Amino acid sequence: MALQTVLLDAPDGVTARLGWDPGTSVHDRRRIIAKELIAAKLGCETKDVTIEREAPRGFGYHTRLIASRGGEELPIAIVTASYRAATVVAICDPALPVGIDIRDMHPEPADVRQMQKHSRLLDETNIPDLLQHWVRVQAVLEADGRGVRVPPEHVRLDTGRAKGWIPDRNAKYALTDASRDGWVITIAVGVLPKD
Repeated sequence: MALQTVLLDAPDGVTARLGWDPGTSVHDRRRIIAKELIAAKLGCETKDVTIEREAPRGFGYHTRLIASRGGEELPIAIVTASYRAATVVAICDPALPVGIDIRDMHPEPADVRQMQKHSRLLDETNIPDLLQHWVRVQAVLEADGRGVRVPPEHVRLDTGRAKGWIPDRNAKYALTDASRDGWVITIAVGVLPKD
């Protein structure tokens, strides 16, 4: 089975695709989907786009994917999230803070315990609700960029779970549900403060 991808409903300024194939490594899935997205954006062939991993700057540094065409680096940010055999890739303006999270609709018991441990929900036994909440929280953490340095329970979501934030920062994130084909997916995008 070859990697099949589907376009996801994404917020303005972001284009995202989901790809699923247990026979394709996570690194290959990221590159294949990124090439597909960028080629579509530029109106060129996927073979014209090169995706490389940035060289690590030091221990603990999380490298990013860099796109180029004809030897020129492209001003396009590539944001990825993977879970099991599925990967979501989004492309956007490098200045736009974007975070993605993806989970299977049927989480393992260990994952459920982890979610419940860090949840602030009143009913932690409602697994679909817990999972939706967790994916939104993780997307906000990814968009924030500090990763594991911020505990998940510090993330706040509004009552409709359409916006998220971390109280020690003056940033808010619009949350888009891009769930598809048995995967719970959230895309968090930074929102500019209104004057």
